[in-house]
Amino acid sequence: MITLAGFIPEETINEIQKSLDIVDIISEHIQLKKQGKHYSGLCPFHGEKTPSFSVSPEKQLYHCFGCGAGGNAITFVMEMENIVFVDAITKLANKSGISVPDVGYSNSEQESGEKDKVKREGHELAAKFYHHVLMNTEQGKQAYDYLVERGFTTETIERFQLGYSPDQPEVLKELLENRGFDLQEMEAGGLLYRQESSWDLKDRFRHRIMFPIRDVQGRTVGFGGRMLGEGEPKYLNSSDSPIFHKNETLYGIDLARPEIRKQNTAVLFEGYVDVISANKAGVNNGIASLGTSLSDRQAQLIRRNTERIIICYDGDNAGQGAAQKSAEILERQGLTVQVALLPSGMDPDDYIQSYGTERFRREVIEASVPIMSFKMQVLKKDKNLQDEGERLQYIEDVLKEITHLSKAVERDFYLRQLADDFSLSLDALKQEQYRLYKEESRNTTDKKRENGFNDRKRRWGTDQYTKAKLLPAFQNAERYLLAHMMHDSQACMEVQERLGGDFNIEAHIAIAAHLYAYYSEGNPADAGTFINHLQDPDLIKEASEIALLDITEHMSENELVDYIDKVKNYPKWVEIEQIKQKIKEAEKNQDVFLAAKLGNEIIDMKKALKK
Repeated sequence: MITLAGFIPEETINEIQKSLDIVDIISEHIQLKKQGKHYSGLCPFHGEKTPSFSVSPEKQLYHCFGCGAGGNAITFVMEMENIVFVDAITKLANKSGISVPDVGYSNSEQESGEKDKVKREGHELAAKFYHHVLMNTEQGKQAYDYLVERGFTTETIERFQLGYSPDQPEVLKELLENRGFDLQEMEAGGLLYRQESSWDLKDRFRHRIMFPIRDVQGRTVGFGGRMLGEGEPKYLNSSDSPIFHKNETLYGIDLARPEIRKQNTAVLFEGYVDVISANKAGVNNGIASLGTSLSDRQAQLIRRNTERIIICYDGDNAGQGAAQKSAEILERQGLTVQVALLPSGMDPDDYIQSYGTERFRREVIEASVPIMSFKMQVLKKDKNLQDEGERLQYIEDVLKEITHLSKAVERDFYLRQLADDFSLSLDALKQEQYRLYKEESRNTTDKKRENGFNDRKRRWGTDQYTKAKLLPAFQNAERYLLAHMMHDSQACMEVQERLGGDFNIEAHIAIAAHLYAYYSEGNPADAGTFINHLQDPDLIKEASEIALLDITEHMSENELVDYIDKVKNYPKWVEIEQIKQKIKEAEKNQDVFLAAKLGNEIIDMKKALKK
């Protein structure tokens, strides 16, 4: 037997699925925590602060109660990496060591996937070439000597695959052309660019130390290049391309992720050199944004891998300002944020060069402070606290920041600290802080608060989660019937015989029809395998959610009868409600006889439903 998607033998697909654990597959992308029989985490498909993403190792399925995403390991890889079915199967097969026959499939998705694959291969070749030039050629000696002088060891250079782009306009272009790469695809991927005067393709990077940028899977998707010697710009990043988006990628994430998860902490730096220098100092959980301010997408990527982050930016005013902005973005994603403090005018690499690795770990990273303490230090920095006016302004600024703290314990802690620092009455500070809170509340209209709450519900996905709990009895009955049908072929045959296709929800009708066909072909009772037969993404989501319902191992006769009665009787209850509306109309028209007749009809229908 073969599947519709990709013409891969179903036996092979089943073998691949059985050889892998969905928890392991999903854990490569997000942080999961054991909760009872299931694992939970933050959904990778939409932004949220409260985990609503559930994974069942028993059923080998996942479902997000926020955005509705769901499926098995194959659909997860397809969605997460934006690849087609055959590519997802091939990727999983490589993990399990199972060979997949070569199959042909031609469509726009395949063509797009192939082009992206070529772009990545071009980047891998470029990374190896730049690294070779740095390590083994006279051309790269100046760059190599510079790195060694900066304290980079051979081990560090190898670990981050640093390289050097020669000061020649077409050396990479020629290499790519000789290896058979489509140069237009290499231009689209950002390795080449067109010179305006001649429209000829040239190497994008020249005479630069090269920092390969890799995605979470460790695939090279872009580069950062630092000019060697004089020249502008000092740093040059790859432009955005189909395989690289600066605001969705973090430098060093592929190498740092195991340590981030082990420590449940990430350290966020401003640049490549800081990450690498920190790595030399034993800080192996360091990452950096790519020459731009931190984005929400980058913060979401961090939150999927950890709950705590330390920001270690430059010690100047610009670095501290950037740290505050990044902290706000990270806090919105639900991260616990701390800030590592550096002396004014120093960056992490400068500090390590000046004071050594041990002091950097102990006095900077391990001595990081909560974001509120950092804000207090920043507010204090430019004020003369001996001046009464500036002292009062500082106290009010701190109180405003305290007002924004969500935890009462935190508010109390910093209020007491402020009282001790300035010998003030704690009660007076609490009263002033409460006044500021009320003032801020008055400035925010009820409408804005309501809209903000609804926006947060939509952003975190909790509105759909709330709605999912409030299902009518007949709908729950249909869901539980389908859940039993997915896990028990005998239950499916019973439902088919007694109910057939008389479900009331359109999606449930479709899933039932697919189940009847699935078992008629002799397939096993396995929800994950069944989901492979569904082509409609919406049906996959619905079926995945239903399959994760907590049901008894075997459905009793009483359960079956009760569920079927609820499903069959629902149209009659709908009809009763329609008759009630007619009664209201009759009464409005003062048609007493019609109202009485319709009332008797309702009584008879309700009696029939109770039998």
